[in-house]
Amino acid sequence: MMMHKPLEKRYYPFWWLLTGFSRLPFPVLYLFSDFLFLLLYRVFGYRKKVVRQNLERSFPEKTTAEINALLPAFYRNLCDVIVETLKLATIDAETLKKRTRFPDPEVAFKHLEAGSPVIVLGSHLANWEWALSGAAVHFPFPADGVYKPLSSNFFERFMQHTRTRLGAHLFPMKDTLRDFIRRQKIPRLISLLSDQTPPKSEIQYWTTFLNQDTGFYVGADKLATSFHYPVIFVGAKRIKRGHYEYGFEAIYDGKSTVTEFEITERYAQILERWIRENPADYLWSHRRWKHKKPDQVQKTASVIGMKKGRG
Repeated sequence: MMMHKPLEKRYYPFWWLLTGFSRLPFPVLYLFSDFLFLLLYRVFGYRKKVVRQNLERSFPEKTTAEINALLPAFYRNLCDVIVETLKLATIDAETLKKRTRFPDPEVAFKHLEAGSPVIVLGSHLANWEWALSGAAVHFPFPADGVYKPLSSNFFERFMQHTRTRLGAHLFPMKDTLRDFIRRQKIPRLISLLSDQTPPKSEIQYWTTFLNQDTGFYVGADKLATSFHYPVIFVGAKRIKRGHYEYGFEAIYDGKSTVTEFEITERYAQILERWIRENPADYLWSHRRWKHKKPDQVQKTASVIGMKKGRG
């Protein structure tokens, strides 16, 4: 169980303000989301250059008009995710259950029912914040999430509250191996957001993702092959405003032999397909491609590619 410093009393009014806002009905929250869209997109142009650059480099085949259409669509999704994340602070389980769908749970259940934990690789697609709590209210198995603690004690406490109040469990990334060892006999879903940008010094695997050299975390490869846990991808798509579907796809069965980082490569390919199907729903304001692949890695990749071609 995680221990936190007591919340300072000066933060209480802010906590009450956020939870009070969270209690507003969805129509009112979406009016606020519309206003927030005007501020972020029209007035301040929040990270607009980053968003446009990411879209243009990811979809070089799209016209300027198509890119221009994706820009406001992205910001509308982002603003909805912000207010819907705040809604997690007070939403009841039955309401969340009605607003989230998991159409193919058998992809995970066949492993869980056999007694094995399942590693679930998620991403910043559509409303990623509702995925873990949605799984917690839909499924009879524990839903755990690996996360990066926030530097602000207030927001760390608040997000812990919103993400766990409906039954999900969180543990920080630095405790991942310890948690896997301590709870390895418990059939559960273990969620990792695997599309985040690793520190440059920690990038062990590069691949072509959305037409760009991209470094990925490889923890899922190492954990899955060490503990022999199956791995599945979870994608998210918007059905209509405030309603989401989370689809599972198998990546690794926990038993087969795989090459080094093959699990991560499969994840990247599936994620790219989901993004291309609904490009406005991805988190384009994130500086995903801020690191450049080192020249030595490029040369090594070229040699490997030549050897594969000869085979």
